[in-house]
Amino acid sequence: MTRLPDAKLYIDGQLRDAAGGRSYDVISPWTGEPVGKAADGTAADVEAAIAAARRAFDTTDWSTNTAKRVELVKKLRELFEQNRDRLADLAVHEAGAAQGAVFRAHVNMALDGWDDYIAVFPKVEWEKDYGTKPAFGFNHKRIAVREPVGVVAAITPWNVPLYVNIGKVVAALLAGCTVILKPAPNTPGMGAIFGELADKAGFPAGVLNVVFGSDPAEAGEILTGDPRVDLVSFTGSTGVGKRIMERGAATLKRVFLELGGKSVKIVLDDDPNFAMSVATTILVFHAGQGCAVQSRLLVPRSRYEEAKAILKQAYAGFGDNWGDASNPEHIMGPVISKKQMERVLGYIELGKQEGATLLHGGRARPDKGGGFFVEPTVFVDVSNDMRIAQEEIFGPVLVVIPFEDDDDAVRIANESQYGLSGGVNSGDPERAQRIARRIRTGSVSVNNGMCIAGDIPFGGYKASGIGREWGVEGIEEYTEIKMLAWPTGQAA
Repeated sequence: MTRLPDAKLYIDGQLRDAAGGRSYDVISPWTGEPVGKAADGTAADVEAAIAAARRAFDTTDWSTNTAKRVELVKKLRELFEQNRDRLADLAVHEAGAAQGAVFRAHVNMALDGWDDYIAVFPKVEWEKDYGTKPAFGFNHKRIAVREPVGVVAAITPWNVPLYVNIGKVVAALLAGCTVILKPAPNTPGMGAIFGELADKAGFPAGVLNVVFGSDPAEAGEILTGDPRVDLVSFTGSTGVGKRIMERGAATLKRVFLELGGKSVKIVLDDDPNFAMSVATTILVFHAGQGCAVQSRLLVPRSRYEEAKAILKQAYAGFGDNWGDASNPEHIMGPVISKKQMERVLGYIELGKQEGATLLHGGRARPDKGGGFFVEPTVFVDVSNDMRIAQEEIFGPVLVVIPFEDDDDAVRIANESQYGLSGGVNSGDPERAQRIARRIRTGSVSVNNGMCIAGDIPFGGYKASGIGREWGVEGIEEYTEIKMLAWPTGQAA
């Protein structure tokens, strides 16, 4: 049986246990049994982390010594590379990643994103010249300077923890901020490794701190309300995002939110690869636990029965090729926890009650093991006003909705509180792009174009969030702009 290393806190340059020695079990999604132990951080631990980050920002040269920051961020990246196998173990046994998913979104894509940050960092414009303007009889020189925002609280989820941790921590560190990383209780080890390796890399005390605990809300409540924290960067559910905005309002804290999604994939009637475009929408990768997954499939009513037949065959072809932790070809494992399994199964029952037709799946699969397995599921005969079409299920559940024409497809796509990602497939690229431009969402894949990568910005519209992660824009989220102006002589 795999046993993960104990996850320790990292506060003010020290790897340590929680105050009072408290700890909790980390539960494997595959077995439902403990797979490791983690320090159960207290309010005192969070307080110490905030104080350390504040002191490091205010009294050291971290915010101004760019060369030092880049050197240490690169050194930390090298240490992560040396620990690639350990990262894979954490992805499997904490997050429930199947082997075929580990070296995609969970590890490779995450580390590639780190490299992208380093590559785009020189493109950050730290000073911008606004020229000279006459006023009050004098010419005035104006420049804008970009500065780090200060202390950042990075609150991250359990679904692809390394990817999101890197998205926040590396950007904030490069920008010159000090950071308190608060990973989810389910995946503490993928946060703890940042502290452990930062210590080996020689990071100054207080620049990077890692705190976590069994209570999913306690540390976040403290971080979001403390005036010493200048910015909260959060990825997770829309409901928690709203709570963070409420907590931050008292201190007018900067808030960056990457929240939920119910993204569409629109397959048009002229798509020459119609069968492939429909079939590849089966929602199985990492058991559908992704904020940007395309969980609403929109197909023309004129080809709706054809699409049903394609999906029935695709799901049958996928079959039982999932849920084996040792199989390198499997891309789907369990959902993260018993609570999440019950949530997903609850939505499946709701879909039946709402009158949708269960085309495939719909059951828990205890035969796969003692963990939290829900089989790939697809509903057809779905209308967009059903809750299974409007609410984020965060599991392997696809809903299929017919549309009449292009305008109807856009209407259905936009009749959602969310707007994170999406896709359009057509034999006419210009038609696909016209539709993509009309969808109120943060990213759209046109004919399977790569719209999510570490060197380009990612984020949402509406209830899917505020701000952008990754790319130059992802680093700039952690900065402020200051204008400087001075007279240069009398105006002519």
